Amino acid sequence: MGFLRGGLVLCILLLLCSFERSFGSGKTRHLKWDVEYMFWSPDCKESVVMGINGQFPGPTIRAKAGDTISVLLTNKLHTEGVVIHWHGIRQVGTPWADGTASISQCAINPGETFDYRFVVDKPGTYFYHGHFGMQRSAGLYGSLIVDVADGDQREPFHYDGEFNMLLSDWWHQSVHHQEVGLSSKPFRWIGEPQTVLINGRGQFNCSLAAHFSNTTSTNQCNLRGNEQCAPQILRVLPNKTYRLRIASTTALASLNLAVGGHKMVVVEADGNYVQPFQVEDIDIYSGESYSVLIRTNQEAFKNYWISIGVRGRRPQTPQALTLLNYAPTLASKIPPLPPSATPAWNDYGHSKSFSNKILALMGSPKPPKNYDRRIILLNTQNLIDGFIKWSINNISLHLPSTPYLGSIKYSLKTAFDNKSPPENFSSDYDIMKPPVNPNTTTGNGVYMLPLNTTVDVILQNANALAANVSEIHPWHLHGHDFWVLGYGEGKFTKEDEKKFNLKNPPLRNTAVIFPHGWTALRFVTDNPGVWAFHCHIEPHLHMGMGVVFAEGVQHVNGISNQALACGLTGNRFMKTTQN
Repeated sequence: MGFLRGGLVLCILLLLCSFERSFGSGKTRHLKWDVEYMFWSPDCKESVVMGINGQFPGPTIRAKAGDTISVLLTNKLHTEGVVIHWHGIRQVGTPWADGTASISQCAINPGETFDYRFVVDKPGTYFYHGHFGMQRSAGLYGSLIVDVADGDQREPFHYDGEFNMLLSDWWHQSVHHQEVGLSSKPFRWIGEPQTVLINGRGQFNCSLAAHFSNTTSTNQCNLRGNEQCAPQILRVLPNKTYRLRIASTTALASLNLAVGGHKMVVVEADGNYVQPFQVEDIDIYSGESYSVLIRTNQEAFKNYWISIGVRGRRPQTPQALTLLNYAPTLASKIPPLPPSATPAWNDYGHSKSFSNKILALMGSPKPPKNYDRRIILLNTQNLIDGFIKWSINNISLHLPSTPYLGSIKYSLKTAFDNKSPPENFSSDYDIMKPPVNPNTTTGNGVYMLPLNTTVDVILQNANALAANVSEIHPWHLHGHDFWVLGYGEGKFTKEDEKKFNLKNPPLRNTAVIFPHGWTALRFVTDNPGVWAFHCHIEPHLHMGMGVVFAEGVQHVNGISNQALACGLTGNRFMKTTQN
């Protein structure tokens, strides 16, 4: 860890390099994108993917804190709408650019163009993805990297070069097929992904490390290097420090990443600096991002595996592999040792140990000591007329046809259920057993939050419909970062508040709840808008696993009419034009 220059003193002096930037203080970066389906071979098997400007994954956006991003997005899908969510960008002052269909905007219809214009206000590792139906599963995603602004102090760690690793999972079954199965009776689950992709590249039915396999059925990949599925090799020089920016846009899989023979030092999580800590592998859940530093101090005449395996679910998907290639060693030289073994899928002790090591860098913003409102969200699997759904406090989210941002701003009372959703669940609910009454209802009510108040959210996990099954759920909040105050086992009680970390809890935008456990979050309602808060597992959200928060919508001005040109707001604008 000697390459973390200056240690603690430097961290204290430079931690303010995550300063927020005022609107328009940087450059405006103009992009013009066409979203369309195209043939591609992400894992060496040709499929139809959703791409941008003929690329899969979509183009990487690179900007500096304070820059304005303008993406002129044209929908060329022919038969379906589209939106793009800028994951981790808080959209301060531009909530209509958040890219959430039915919440912040109308879906962009085929043939239409929408101008996403927003400021990236702090440096970090982010990404973007589709947020309509299950378009993220179809491949609509890409990286968004924000560097420190010109004139700002540099980051609190040194590195000589960097690599970007966007992780995803891939199915051969079409997204439309998956969606129909999830909404069918009998229920048809999507199954485990065929392949894990690194920057949109993976290998199905063959392995780069086949000769280490214990089975004769594993084929060695025979790749020239110019195929769409050929791995992107990380080429490094000896005795240098490299930053790996790692983000997970998986639809289902929780992942674990290791670099053979190398330690990693975690320095950033979800665009926020953390106290550096050293690990041999990291767990990363859908919606999360990290920066880690590695030192290329191993034998330079060898190459080393970078391996990514599935965690949290019984894996049926092979590890994703690529190489850390030391110059001047040829990239074709296979490492002498097999890839690092992924920890057991159900070794939750390993997972919790990693999560508990993530602490805010000294000098980072601290949470308010007290909360104004507490919302406890019970995560359950339920039934509606025999159809399997996911529910929060026994309500399965079903989004309305009019975006909340418009219906709340213009007081369109009939656009959604005006009854506030439950803020707790029955005290006698047994989270360790399947629900006694599995039946639930759909709803689209909103948690109306006063501006500039402190809200605690307790995510409470529970047993699913099957006995002894409780799944991992990574929850993502739009429009905010939150403090992760702590994790716990079993049912949350008032006594558990004593376990809260109010000294140096990490700021995140995505947090996991472990099986049969709870996670405590705290945030301040300081960003007027309507914001989704949901499980980032794509089929779970599709099945109703989310809620909606609204705060200070009356203070939102300058909403693009184009963002609201559907449903009741669309009708309103039409009447205004006619008059």
